[in-house]
Amino acid sequence: MTKMLWQGVALAALVVFGGVGSVSAADTVFQGKEAFGDYTRDAPGVRHKITAADIPAPFATEAARNFSKIAPQPQDGKLKVPAGFSVTAFANGFNVPRQMKIAPNGDIFMSESGTGKIHVLRGADKAASDDIFATVAEKPYGIAFFPPGPKPQWVYIASMNQVVRFPYQVGDIKARGPAETIVPNLPGPVHWTRDIVPTLDGKHFLLAIGSSSNIQDNGPDAEKFRANILQFNPDGSGRSIYAAGTRNPVTIAFDPVTKNLWASVNERDLLGNNLPPDYVTHIQPGKFYGWPYFYTGNHADPRVKGTPPVPGNQVVVGDVLIQPHSAPLGMAFYTGRQFPAEYRNDLFVALHGSWNRDLRTGYKLIRIKLKDGHATGDYEDFMTGFVTGDAQVWGRPVGVVVAPDGSLLMSDDGSGTVWRIAYTGGATH
Repeated sequence: MTKMLWQGVALAALVVFGGVGSVSAADTVFQGKEAFGDYTRDAPGVRHKITAADIPAPFATEAARNFSKIAPQPQDGKLKVPAGFSVTAFANGFNVPRQMKIAPNGDIFMSESGTGKIHVLRGADKAASDDIFATVAEKPYGIAFFPPGPKPQWVYIASMNQVVRFPYQVGDIKARGPAETIVPNLPGPVHWTRDIVPTLDGKHFLLAIGSSSNIQDNGPDAEKFRANILQFNPDGSGRSIYAAGTRNPVTIAFDPVTKNLWASVNERDLLGNNLPPDYVTHIQPGKFYGWPYFYTGNHADPRVKGTPPVPGNQVVVGDVLIQPHSAPLGMAFYTGRQFPAEYRNDLFVALHGSWNRDLRTGYKLIRIKLKDGHATGDYEDFMTGFVTGDAQVWGRPVGVVVAPDGSLLMSDDGSGTVWRIAYTGGATH
């Protein structure tokens, strides 16, 4: 039986509008030392550019422990987006909503990591139905349709300790068969998100898996096959390392223009407020991204001993450096037609927000402009407002997808909401 959303809920209390009256900051660019700001300077259109030359020395500031506790959305809590856009609640009431993927027919699959449920949401302006496709143990996160294309035969789900797959035909809202475990015994529980994507040729799937510690604190044996992007055959056999040294690669996705794989990576903690930058980057197969020995290229972590697999000058620097401790999670290339043409194929990234920083950063959705599939190196605030003036947090961005109508959907595991960002400024081409 289909479960209808919004029953008994006052819709007006859940709708948040932006655009009209929102801050216009398109000419503001923070760079150099000024790029290490906090939530008080965030506004739609503000740009940030951090380079490897800008980062401070280790322990320039003491390591902070400034954890956020989720507060209720305040009466004046409004999400801010660029003029011409609006934000509304698409669906709510979830327990840790995380990754989302769009099925070939437009169904929205979403992992609810707090309950283990895989939801199928349908609707345009708001979700009209919510069905439970399956329940998967141990914090499901990643979702993939396999093989890629219009007629996948499986839905793959990656959870903290395993990868399972369910037989699938387009349009299914309930799994048509039991789960088949194809990758058992994944190591947990630290950095438990496991994103999964099929390769474009359908011959493999890729699995992103984070480290078990901050800087290999439990020894190298505990990190075997961790802090890597792994590659498998479709049946789960043939495990190999696609790219290494990515401390916590939370989401992976293929660029529709260049066909390169991209990843959002959370870097290490406890080196200071502004070190080291998180990053979003295209992934070069076979390359090493530094963890735990180096960060941001040839910057050695003074706390780590041992012999790195490559010299520091061979460590890849991420394409876009993000304010340290922002925690980039979900991301999506904008392939829709609803937004103005200038947004097409740009990358939207959800910043979950900091804990290891005196003044909060993150807690917003950003836009990374791409030119012919290549990043310009800076990023732009797109949706802000989850932090109140007194530094209370009421929402935390996670997953991002392009909905069938060209709007953006973003899950928020702080308020348990899926937000819909639509362009209302006029027709686009």
